Amino acid sequence: MSKKQKKAIPKPAPTKRQLSKWQRQMKIRRIVIIAAVVFLAGILSWVGYGYYQDYKARAGAWREVVIEVNGVDFTMEYYVKMFDAYTKATGVELELIQNMGDYVADMVAKYIIEAELLRQGANNLSIEVAPEEIDARLRETGWPDNEAYREIVRSALLLEKLEEHFSSGLNATMEQAHVQVMLVESQEVADEAIAKIEVSDNFTALVEEFSCNPAIEGDLGWLPREIMPSTLIADAAFNITPGEISEPIYDETATKNVGYWLIKVTDKHDEEIDALVMLLGSETEAEQVKAQLASGGNFSALAMNYSQHESKIKGGELAGLKQGDMGSTAFDQVAFNITPNVVSEPVKDESVQTTGGYWLVKVIERGEHELTPNGREGLVGKHMNDWFGELKENSTIENLLNKEKKAWAVDKVLEGR
Repeated sequence: MSKKQKKAIPKPAPTKRQLSKWQRQMKIRRIVIIAAVVFLAGILSWVGYGYYQDYKARAGAWREVVIEVNGVDFTMEYYVKMFDAYTKATGVELELIQNMGDYVADMVAKYIIEAELLRQGANNLSIEVAPEEIDARLRETGWPDNEAYREIVRSALLLEKLEEHFSSGLNATMEQAHVQVMLVESQEVADEAIAKIEVSDNFTALVEEFSCNPAIEGDLGWLPREIMPSTLIADAAFNITPGEISEPIYDETATKNVGYWLIKVTDKHDEEIDALVMLLGSETEAEQVKAQLASGGNFSALAMNYSQHESKIKGGELAGLKQGDMGSTAFDQVAFNITPNVVSEPVKDESVQTTGGYWLVKVIERGEHELTPNGREGLVGKHMNDWFGELKENSTIENLLNKEKKAWAVDKVLEGR
């Protein structure tokens, strides 16, 4: 028997008021849902955009060209890798990178530029380095076998081959002079030294007493004109009669390890002083300037005219000096003990450098002579420097590293340490 079906009871139709209410609710719900979707999509797209921009910035920085040498580009990625390898290979301490990152960054950029110029110049001379040579040197050094270290080794090997190239072009003998030299501080000292040399006939024995440039003094041996310490010395060496001593030759560019202070303390307070100072190149000059002061000369005006100390731009004025600030014991011994407003006697200071002096040159022999090892090394160095200087002058070099980019590179190197 079939199941009796219930009679369907028709639901009442919604009133217009109910229908309108439902429609409004559905409309609001749709608006809320759509707004939520739009908001969520916006958030996701913004986050995605942010991540994209960050990735783009990082990726772009690595790919950015920061150095160009005659059309050869070097990216930031290469620069950072070379920064890391070069500072490790040359023993640059981590503390130096942290405290003087900008300076080290410039040093690395300079190395990259010069290494590339060296490669291009060597290539013009048909000088190359084989991969096997790089492999062998890497094994010797124990350095990692990667692009940066391979380039460092390549540059070192190229330099050795270039030295051989320039050395092979030198004659075994050439005109040279065997010279002895010394730089003295003044004409008066030069006259005194010459008088003593003429009596003792021993130039080098008096070097210690009179010379004020330890870098160039005494018996220099046989040297060709090209590598004489200066053109002034060279002119004397190839013109005066062997056995004779030159007249004092003034050289305004010569550096000497001595200077003379004139000091006037204007005020003392606790452990500090205010002072007027000037640094002169010789005792004679210091005495002459002191005489002008005694005759009513203005200390600041004379300091601006004669002093070789950086304070000359302020008329020699130094305020709030403490012992040790000048890095000179000779200065401190006088400045912190002198009577205020009295100009000191000239204070000799061998811890400073001044310019201007007089060369004395004695020629022992002159003529055709075999190149000594030092002479050959000097000539090779000069010829290479001249060659490289010309190469650099005729090159197009772009260093696009600004302060911000260098700082970024330093951070990346430090992150990897």
